[in-house]
Amino acid sequence: MILEHDDERIAVVGTDTGVGKTVITAGVTATLRDDGIDARAVKPVQTGYPPDDDAGFVADACDDSDAASCFKYLEEPLAPRVAAERAGIDLSDGEIRKRCDSALESAEVGVLEGVGGLHVPLAEGYEVIDLVTDLECPAVVVTRSGLGTLNHTTLTVEALEHRGVDVRSIICNEYRGETVAERTNVGELERMTGHPVETVPPLEGETPRELALGVRRSISGPVRSDADK
Repeated sequence: MILEHDDERIAVVGTDTGVGKTVITAGVTATLRDDGIDARAVKPVQTGYPPDDDAGFVADACDDSDAASCFKYLEEPLAPRVAAERAGIDLSDGEIRKRCDSALESAEVGVLEGVGGLHVPLAEGYEVIDLVTDLECPAVVVTRSGLGTLNHTTLTVEALEHRGVDVRSIICNEYRGETVAERTNVGELERMTGHPVETVPPLEGETPRELALGVRRSISGPVRSDADK
């Protein structure tokens, strides 16, 4: 289970950018809301906007503009600290932490989506892993399925555990099982990390809603039900 019965927040983090954090976040958030739980996703900072809008994607997947929020949009597709500096915008760790905590606290279950990998700088001296740790979020790690994922994923898990973050599961995204590496990575990651590994195949559908439903169908028992509360 991604969420345990008493969880009020969860972080969806990735081994890198472009691994599918947003689709998984949309799937988790939409599933909770479909099950009658007031879940809301939070994106600390969005770079590459437009066209990138992860909070907008999650909101569309949930058919509700209140289902996701983002506090700062930056145009250049760079690390938030760098994009903000180049735009002459001050990003402080205190503001990011305070606003994310407030948004997570306002929901029955808050879903924090990371930005790139764990060591992406959000502000001066403040990285994604610092935010996850400060907000005391258990984490789900989203990773690629193919060759190279063993190293990236185990390093990510070790970094989280070193900071005392509870790693709930690992999700190998866009899993096809077409190569030996993909077919053996799931078992190897479970052996190396001691955490359960789920797989999500390339999803059919074009809309955020369709993709979120695909995540729900792919992951066994991803979130708690009303009966667990």
